[in-house]
Amino acid sequence: MENRPTTLIDPKSGFCSLTKTYLSLRPHLQLPPNTASVSTTEYAFSLLRHSSSPPPQATALLDAVTGHRISFHELIYFTETLASSLQNRFRLKKGDTAFILSPNSLHIPILYFSLFSLGVVISPSNPNASEPEIHHQINLSKPVIAFATSKNAHKIPDSVKEKILLDSPEFESIMTSQTRVAGNELERVKVYQSDLAAILYSSGTTGRVKGVLLTHRNFISMVAASHATRGVKNSIPTVTLCTVPYFHAYGFAYCVRLVAMGDTLVSVGRFKLREMLSAIQEYRVSHVALAPPVVVAMVKNVGVVDGYDLSSLEVVACGGAPLTKRVLELFKERFPCVHLAQGYGLTETTARIFGTVGPKESEVIGATGKLLSNCEARIVDPDTGISLPPCSPGELWVRGDTIMKGYIGDDEATAATLDSGGWLRTGDLCYIDKEGFLFFVDRIKELIKCKGYQVAPAELEHLLQSNPDIVEAAVVPYPEEEAGQVPVGFVVRQNGSNIDESKIKDFIARQVAPYKRLERVMFIESLPRNAAGKVLRRELINLALSNAISKL
Repeated sequence: MENRPTTLIDPKSGFCSLTKTYLSLRPHLQLPPNTASVSTTEYAFSLLRHSSSPPPQATALLDAVTGHRISFHELIYFTETLASSLQNRFRLKKGDTAFILSPNSLHIPILYFSLFSLGVVISPSNPNASEPEIHHQINLSKPVIAFATSKNAHKIPDSVKEKILLDSPEFESIMTSQTRVAGNELERVKVYQSDLAAILYSSGTTGRVKGVLLTHRNFISMVAASHATRGVKNSIPTVTLCTVPYFHAYGFAYCVRLVAMGDTLVSVGRFKLREMLSAIQEYRVSHVALAPPVVVAMVKNVGVVDGYDLSSLEVVACGGAPLTKRVLELFKERFPCVHLAQGYGLTETTARIFGTVGPKESEVIGATGKLLSNCEARIVDPDTGISLPPCSPGELWVRGDTIMKGYIGDDEATAATLDSGGWLRTGDLCYIDKEGFLFFVDRIKELIKCKGYQVAPAELEHLLQSNPDIVEAAVVPYPEEEAGQVPVGFVVRQNGSNIDESKIKDFIARQVAPYKRLERVMFIESLPRNAAGKVLRRELINLALSNAISKL
């Protein structure tokens, strides 16, 4: 980042009046030199061995279902043992790609760190993905080996010659008890920060899934930014439950940085609300990482939640999609002693690039935190390209060490997203206030153009979800000859509610301008979402079209 006169930088928002750019006011990071040979594993383990690190026998990884624990000493030993096995027995080498198809488990962080240390590119995918989706991802990443569970292994095509079952005695053996004999030692690999570390897959809500290229520098910067904002750490590990899938950027980054910072990482396989609550109670979890639908479930399922002791809970981290104002208010009312820390990030930014730090920041309703260390942001008018000052909505652009290298095999998409100056166009309509907090408005491509006006679906969704008869809702555009597009709502009713379409339409009409009124309301059992909790709007649009809404 360029040096700019501090007199031109607002000390509250970070806005530079000369360049119209927002600068991070977080602590500046002293990262390894760009040319240094440092893998993500080396960097993470060096932090772990810091003087404030937990005792070697403290629990690093914990399976909430089985109660099985792995200590920090075992974590490091298993990582090196597995790396040695993969290098010597399976001949994995730097630059190879490994495809991973598995739900969260104790094995995944160990596998990630082993592959990082060898310079092998990690390409994890959703185990619930269909075979055509997985084949598309494999065509993009071209792996030489695949790690899968016995339940999902059949989805891996024969083009991947080597397959290892993560839930097999074989994998347990190569991870835990490899005999290191002469000629079979782990050969240290020189991994540079510019080397490719992972190929993660974008959500695909605006088109076909793309493979996002992330480097070791991206992950090292992500870990360092979290470490820089960490308070004074006790030698007793913080117990953190991650319910977010490790194949997703949010969960992937979370498990890497928690290990690096010496926290106890509690995993659950397939998410279930009661299992999560039981784990918080049994293991005295103080921090939990959730997707937005889980936060909604916590505030809506009062009877279920009240049956558990959640007194250990201090912080709920939430990312992947924005929460409505009503849900935030209900959460604060239901859990007055728990801080809800929202964050904003993309797969392309190695997860969060704006984040909430500390109790004070979590009190700002609707904000998704402040810009992380060593990062810059712009708010750009989508029509004119002019960079805007605080409190003006526009497209969010970001730049920094966590920004992706590009999309694999798609130079056109890369050029459309990353400019020559390293700025990533997020496609999100946002604004940054005078205190430096980011507020998400909507996806630019999802804005509904009605009679020449722009209608933000998020605004209508917030209003719908403020109605006590509605659990959740989504608003999508529907083509209409005269207006161009009109807003159509999909609503999930509360159990026992008989609220109908006319009442909902009237409820919205009383609160918005005429062009924002809902033209139609459709009832649905649940909203389709991806693994990060984002609503799959394309599915809802297709559903609206397939239902031939003759009234419009």
